[in-house]
Amino acid sequence: MPIPKNFASPARMSAKERTFSQIQRWIIDGTLQPGEKLIDAELADSLGVSRTPVREAFQLLEVQGLVSTHPGKETKVTEIEKEDIFKMYSTMAVLQALAAEVTTKIIVPEQIEQLRMINLEFASDIKSGQAYQAMETDEQFHNLIVEFSDNPYVTSFSASLQIHIRRFKYVFLKQPITATQASVDEHASIIKAFERKDSDCAQALMKQNFIRPMQELQGIL
Repeated sequence: MPIPKNFASPARMSAKERTFSQIQRWIIDGTLQPGEKLIDAELADSLGVSRTPVREAFQLLEVQGLVSTHPGKETKVTEIEKEDIFKMYSTMAVLQALAAEVTTKIIVPEQIEQLRMINLEFASDIKSGQAYQAMETDEQFHNLIVEFSDNPYVTSFSASLQIHIRRFKYVFLKQPITATQASVDEHASIIKAFERKDSDCAQALMKQNFIRPMQELQGIL
C-alpha cells in the first residue's frame, strides 16, 4: 500500500478530522485503489497519528460507502461500478436542476457575482491542471446554488451523492482542457440564465452540466 510522503496536511484540524480528510482524498484521487486493503498501522505511521484516528476515519468512510470494514478481518476501498455512473449522475442532475429552477427566482446580483468569481477560479484550476482543486471549486459552485435555493432536502441528498460522484468527477477533470472547458462554459451560461431570470433555461443547462460528463465518463471508464 504505497502512501505519499510529501502531502500537505490540512491546518487547524483534529487528528481524527485530518486523518479522515486525507484518506478520503487518497480514495477519491486513486492513490488508494478500489479493492485495496487498508492497513491501519501503515496509514497511522504515514499520517503521524495513532491507530485510533485511523480506525475512527474508517468508520466515517464506511458510512459514506468509500470503504467496507469487516471487524477482526480487514478494511478495503470499495469498488467503482461503471453502472453506478448513470444512477448517480442522473439523480444528481434532477436535484441540481430543481435547485437552479428555484434559485433563478430569488437570486440577487451579489450572489450572481459570487458564482461568476467561483467559475473564474474553476477555469483557472482546470487550465493549471489542478484536477482535485478544480473538483472542489466545481462543487463550491453547485453547492452555492443549492444553498441559495434554501431547500434542506436537496442539500442533504446532494451532499450524500456528491461523495460518490467525486470519484468519477476526478477522473473526468483529469481529461485534457478541451474536454473540461465545456463545464466552465456551461457554468457561464447558467449564470446568464440567472441574470435573465429564465428558470426553464437554468434548469435545462444544469441538467446538461451533469448529463454530458456522465456520458463522457461512460466512454472513458
